[in-house]
Formats: sequence, structure tokens, C-alpha cells
Amino acid sequence: QRQLVESGGGLVQPGGSLRLSCAASGFTFDYYAIGWFRQAPGKEREGISCISANGGIRNYSNFVKGRFTISTDNDKNTVYLQMNSLKPEDTAVYFCAADLAPWCGSNWYQYTPNGYWGQGTQVTVSS
Repeated sequence: QRQLVESGGGLVQPGGSLRLSCAASGFTFDYYAIGWFRQAPGKEREGISCISANGGIRNYSNFVKGRFTISTDNDKNTVYLQMNSLKPEDTAVYFCAADLAPWCGSNWYQYTPNGYWGQGTQVTVSS
């Protein structure tokens, strides 16, 4: 069964850090562009970051640029999202998604991956 599984969410104080993981099973990331998205209660889903299949392109939304970093570990078939300087407005359910299409380019944030999605992991930033 091909699926993505996120982990690493939790409760953290403002200014703290978390590292989210997105592990693939049943397939390898080698040819997939991977992205992270989030959705807060009552709000639309928004794109956070993406990384191209070869890792050469990485994009970030303005509201996380400089604070979040996306990376991959091909040996572990896992994509990470390191989140630093977390703010209460970062509170949301975070999802990862994979698509074979080369979607991590310009206008990446307007694209909805049409491959695999994880079930989400809750991130809560609160004192």
C-alpha cells in the first residue's frame, strides 16, 4: 500500500522548534516533488514549502521563509520540515503531499498535488 505518514507534531511554546517528518511507504520519493501544506481551523489550506524530485529546487511561502527548512533523506525515504521560531499563527494541521509532476517551480503554491497525501499531524504553538 502506497502512503505517506507524517509525524513530529505536538505542542510547543512560541519561539520553539519542531521537526516534522513525512515518510513514504510502498514507493520511493526518487521521482516525486514533495510539498508541505497546512490548514488551520476555519481557514483554507495553504502551501508552506516544496522540494523538487532531485532536491535542486526548494520553495517557501513568504510567511515561513527564513524560519522553516525542507530537506530530504533518500536513504530513509523521508522528507523533513524543520520549523524554527514558531509563532501561534503557525498552529494548524500539517500535511505532506507527493506528485510525479514537476510542480515545485513558479506558482507552486497554486498547485494541488495529485498523487499521495498524508493524514496530517497537529502542530500547536501556545504558551
